[in-house]
Amino acid sequence: MFSFSPADMFSRRCVWVNGPVIVGAGPSGLAVAAGLKEQGVPYVILERADCIASLWQKRTYDRLKLHLPKQFCQLPNLPFPEHYPEYPTKRQFVEYLESYTRHFGINPQFNECVQSAKYDEACRLWRVKTVSGNGSKVEYICQWLVVATGENAAPVVPEIEGLKDFGGEVIHACEYKSGQSFRGKKVLVVGCGNSGMEVSLDLCNHDAKPSMVVRSSVHVLPREIFGKSTFELAIFMLKWLPLWLVDKIMLLLAWMILGNMEKYGLKRPSVGPMELKNIHGKTPVLDIGALEKIRSREIQIVPGIKRFSCGMVELVNGQKLEIDAVVLATGYRSNVPYWLQETEFFSKNGFPKTPFPNGWKGKAGLYAVGFTRRGLAGASADAVKTSQDIVKAWKDDLKQKKQKVPTHRRCISTF
Repeated sequence: MFSFSPADMFSRRCVWVNGPVIVGAGPSGLAVAAGLKEQGVPYVILERADCIASLWQKRTYDRLKLHLPKQFCQLPNLPFPEHYPEYPTKRQFVEYLESYTRHFGINPQFNECVQSAKYDEACRLWRVKTVSGNGSKVEYICQWLVVATGENAAPVVPEIEGLKDFGGEVIHACEYKSGQSFRGKKVLVVGCGNSGMEVSLDLCNHDAKPSMVVRSSVHVLPREIFGKSTFELAIFMLKWLPLWLVDKIMLLLAWMILGNMEKYGLKRPSVGPMELKNIHGKTPVLDIGALEKIRSREIQIVPGIKRFSCGMVELVNGQKLEIDAVVLATGYRSNVPYWLQETEFFSKNGFPKTPFPNGWKGKAGLYAVGFTRRGLAGASADAVKTSQDIVKAWKDDLKQKKQKVPTHRRCISTF
């Protein structure tokens, strides 16, 4: 049945989980755990950090708010408090997640980092190896594995010529908290997505002098149109109109409200915003004030980077800028390939190979939650399907009394 290496036998405690192991205690993992808890299915939820939703708590800037109205961001079976604003702040969202955890009695195992997870064909069970902050090692053995580490588990730090020789402060957006420490400084923001736009705006509001690198085309839409959420309006129209027509209407409305942004260096992609989101998962920028700063030249738009040198950056157009600091708003990536030993369901980029809406379930009890590129609403939808599927399988297994228990029971504790 089980093939234990001599090192594991003596250094790694084995735990049999009579239910799934959930990797990640962010919104996706919490939503799955809540669905299981309501149906009485046991589980273990592993989190490498010392808190839930570590991305939100430790790797986001202070001014962050949800980009979409709260009804599109709530987790299953527990709405946001009525007194919350339409766009909750970072602190309010974290408080909501903490209340969600308490409400469903979810108790993640913190400071436990998954080193590897592999399906054992011989015994048809998953083996999940972890190491904790104090160095203790555990191997969890289970029938179902839920990958809920999400799309943004690790920052993307590009290799740019000369960056190591720059000499000034260089941080990723996940380390940026506020523009206060950059007051009076010339800051190059690399990236023009929602994070790049908001960081640039925040720098302006703290009297810094940001220049934002725009290498490619980008859709910029107003966050609201006629007092309604742009996203909400698009979802409503998609119920009645084809995608291409919705994109045409959205772009016309954006042009009426925001004007022609191309003269400021922001070119629109040839593919519409909703189609681009559906096909490539690329989210349009929802403007909350950055465009006004771009028009007034308080945020300078610059082309791609050729190289860095001491205290300076050279752009692809030959222009050279003296700068004091660099903020890399270059996005995030999945870390699944680094620990999940599986290649049939997940691709090399750490996302399921099967596109939305069918990328939530693999073979042999493997599930993926939070990889839809459709935000919290997509994660919640997958969490509901995943928890329901596991509940059914767990109850069927219980009824048939075919639950497989490892033969090495004396060295395996249960959970």
